[in-house]
Amino acid sequence: MFGYRVPQADQAMLISGGRGGAAAAPFKVVTGHGAFVIPVFRKVQFLTLSLFEAEVEEPCVTKQGIALTVRAVIAAKVGNDTESIVNAAQRFLSDQHQMPTLTGRIFAGHLRSIIGSMTVEEIITERQKLATEVLDGSKGEMAKMGLIVDALQIQNIDDGGLGYIKAMAAPHNARIQQQAQIAQASADQAAAEAQQESLRQQAKYQRDTAITQAGFAAETQAAQAKAAQAGPLSEAQAQQEVINAKTELAQRQASLREEQLVAEVIKPAQADAEKLRIMAKAEAERTRIQAEAAASSNRVALDQALIDQLPQIVEKAAQGLAGAKVTMLNGSDGLSDMISGLAAQGVAIFDALRGEVGSDKPLQDLPATRERKEISGKGGVNDIPTD
Repeated sequence: MFGYRVPQADQAMLISGGRGGAAAAPFKVVTGHGAFVIPVFRKVQFLTLSLFEAEVEEPCVTKQGIALTVRAVIAAKVGNDTESIVNAAQRFLSDQHQMPTLTGRIFAGHLRSIIGSMTVEEIITERQKLATEVLDGSKGEMAKMGLIVDALQIQNIDDGGLGYIKAMAAPHNARIQQQAQIAQASADQAAAEAQQESLRQQAKYQRDTAITQAGFAAETQAAQAKAAQAGPLSEAQAQQEVINAKTELAQRQASLREEQLVAEVIKPAQADAEKLRIMAKAEAERTRIQAEAAASSNRVALDQALIDQLPQIVEKAAQGLAGAKVTMLNGSDGLSDMISGLAAQGVAIFDALRGEVGSDKPLQDLPATRERKEISGKGGVNDIPTD
């Protein structure tokens, strides 16, 4: 559209010729969008907002009086706010290429000033501190020009061939080299040990292989020898089995013969002997019973004979009292007692005779005896003589 202008993304459009912009700026600042510009009555210019680079390589003297050449790189740009754009436009709009040059000069001055307050050791070991102090020292001047610094990098520090930096690094280099040599020696030793261990493992493997092969060979020979002996050994085992079978058969036949002998001879003989023993015992028992029966029959007969003779014995005893003078006391009671005594005497004689007969003595061998018997009564005792 006619009269409508739009700045690029990294540009600020400055419109002059009309009333000032914000904060009493001498021109209107437009960024990020377009604006209508009346031809002839308005004038449009563009200020770059892109990043630029400034290099500084400046000879400096340290706090120790040692000359150093320091090389640094600064990355800077125009600020995005309206005030920075106005400040930068009033200084660089007609010659925007002067921004890197002027920035480099400003930083060179601050770099000389900061390095003059530090030692070489501090500069070498604390580069970030050096960069921070340079940024802090130049921040006010850069803001007045509408510029901001994005980064400051110290790239190189050189003593101009004096050898100070090299000498300062010598102990560290020596220590590093010593450590490197120690590490190399350790690595060599570890490599040698690893190689020796590898050789030992190889020798052990070879030994184990040889032992295993020897074992296999021995097993093969043993198997071959066993196979060669298998025929004779099998034959010998078969013969031994035949001998064992014959021996077992003979033992069985002997055992069978023994059983037959026991069944046919010993058992019948034992049965006959037992039969004879039982018969003899039975015969002896029969004889004993017969003897006892005969003795019992004889005693019964003898007892019967004695019983039959008992009245005569009592009569003989009574005859002995015929001529005796007997005084009877107690009347009939005394006579009863006397008769009872005669009867008792007869029984006693019968028992004596029976006992003598039982002793197998003949009756004619019995001795004649004279006994005095005392017959008691209620009235007194009388002597009865007997022949």
